[in-house]
Amino acid sequence: MQHEIDIEVRYYETDGQGMVHHANYFQYFELARVKMLKEKGHDYAELERQGIFLVVHNIGCRYLKPAKFGDTLRILTTVTRATAARIDHAYQVLRKNDGLELAAGQSTIACVDREGTIRRMPDFLVDVH
Repeated sequence: MQHEIDIEVRYYETDGQGMVHHANYFQYFELARVKMLKEKGHDYAELERQGIFLVVHNIGCRYLKPAKFGDTLRILTTVTRATAARIDHAYQVLRKNDGLELAAGQSTIACVDREGTIRRMPDFLVDVH
């Protein structure tokens, strides 16, 4: 499964050098995952009300070129693996106007209950095709 969203870089997301601060890429990745889930017909807030919590187990990013205030970024999110225990995502961050790849990331998401105990991933999340 693949999904894409566009994000306009806001001034407050940049650092003293005028580039997107590295920590903001993780927020972009989270927004992309939430939007992908919503497009598949599932609201994250509703999942939490049902006691299903999707938490980041592992996340990383390679920074290739800087993004700057005013850039529009296209975030491509791909589910690379989904099992009963986890979902792995890959992210590609492109500058929309020229398609230049700015960053590449990956994450592993686990499913836990209200107490933080690992639980089986719901079937509708494992069937990503």
